[in-house]
Amino acid sequence: MRIGEVATAAGVNIQTLRYYERRGLLSAPRRRESGYREYAPNAVELVRFVKHAQTLGFKLTEIEELIALRNHASSCSEVRGVAAAKISDIDEKILQLSSIRDSLRMLVTACIRSESSERCAIIEALDERRP
Repeated sequence: MRIGEVATAAGVNIQTLRYYERRGLLSAPRRRESGYREYAPNAVELVRFVKHAQTLGFKLTEIEELIALRNHASSCSEVRGVAAAKISDIDEKILQLSSIRDSLRMLVTACIRSESSERCAIIEALDERRP
């Protein structure tokens, strides 16, 4: 398959395929005499695998690991370990985002209370936190 066909079938753009190639997620395709890339039949499936993993929050470095595990018929426990580590990362991010949300809520409340003030309470709070 040519690059445009793979991109269309996988639901990505051509630049994404080229990027995946550079990152090593997608094997470099052989070239036709004309210079066009000729992708292996499993390229679409692999790109869809990458995109689906991204929707689950995996970073490309983590996806590289998943692809390696996929290619070597690794045990489910190895893959489960990668997924469990991702869950821990997500839980940490949720805590961080909750803290950020709570801080912003406090700033918005302070801003509402200080409407008559010359200076915005949110801007003042951000100014106070400069290193």
